[in-house]
This record gives sequence, structure tokens and C-alpha cells, in this order.
Amino acid sequence: MNTGVPATRRRRGALMVLAAAATLALAGCKGGDLISYDLPAKSARYTFETNTDDVKTVWQYSSAEATKDDAPKLSPCMGDAVDSNDAACRPEPLIFLRYDFGLALDNTVKAGENHEITVVGYYQPRLTDLPKVTSLKAETTFDGGSTWHPVATSAAGKNTFTTMIKNPRKDQAAKGVGLRISATDSQGNTVKQTIPTAYTLR
Repeated sequence: MNTGVPATRRRRGALMVLAAAATLALAGCKGGDLISYDLPAKSARYTFETNTDDVKTVWQYSSAEATKDDAPKLSPCMGDAVDSNDAACRPEPLIFLRYDFGLALDNTVKAGENHEITVVGYYQPRLTDLPKVTSLKAETTFDGGSTWHPVATSAAGKNTFTTMIKNPRKDQAAKGVGLRISATDSQGNTVKQTIPTAYTLR
């Protein structure tokens, strides 16, 4: 994404994402090179998608126009950071995912064995209480995404889940092991992230 919008444009109740990293999602701010989507005052359901290095992420969430600031000083809205914000601003409730793949030093995993992966859901910080990730489902693929297989998951702490993957023989997963994660939080917001090759086998 490399679309710019004028810095002078008022972005009340807008979803803005840093064009380079696509990791900050803020509502109602003014900033620089940002993608902007105007949001009405009434809450509605939205879908936001990114595709970076073949990793596809799809968020679905509910949002409305921001009526008060809800961004901490250590994680300010972009407009606040550049002294150009003239509207209420808050982070959007997007669920981000962090992984511990348990890789060896050569970034591989042993074939033919059970392998545990830890997935943590998190949000951009805000002043009010954040939602809680209530469920997480996992699927794996050994053929580059042509077929997917459900994998059991279990809660392992706040917003934290583990999944156990039975790795096939190396020749049965020549393209490596892919992972697809679907998570839902206490406010009904969701994320689905597809990683075509999460790790390779040795």
C-alpha cells in the first residue's frame, strides 16, 4: 500500500493505517501518508485486508465515529504526534497476532514429530479496557494451501493459545508447513491470517 492522502484533510472518525507497516489502525486523526476511510457516527461492521509477503490478513470489526480521545501518550495517534490532530482519536479494535513457532537455529522444525506453536492476540494500546480474545482456531496445510486441515487448540493464558501440529515427513511437505489462524474476541471482532509457509521441515 502506498496511497497518500493530503495532510490537510480532516479525518474525523476515519480508519488510518500506516502505509508502510500496516500495523497502526487509528480512528479520527490527521496525519501524513495514510490511507483513510470515513466512518459514520453510527456503528457499522467493516472489513480490512492486507497482503504482505504472501501473508494475508483479514479483519472484521465494528466501529463508529470517535467521540473522545482514547490513545495513551506513549502510543499517540499519528495526528497528535505531528501536532495536526483536531478530532477525537482512538485505536480501532483490530486483533493482531504474534507467533512463537519454536524454530531451530536454522529456522526449521523436525519432520515426523508433534510440534507446538504458541499464538498471542494483542491490540494497539488504548486508555479504555481492551477486548479479550475468546477463541482461536488453527488449520495447517502441507501442499502450499491447496488443502487445509483443522488442528486442535487450547487456551494457555490471557489472549494466548497453543496448537499442536503433527508434522509429516519432509517429502510430504516439500513447500513447508502453512498455517491459518482465525480468532474472535469478546466484542465479536475477528481476524483470519494465512501464512502459506510458516516453517520448513528438516
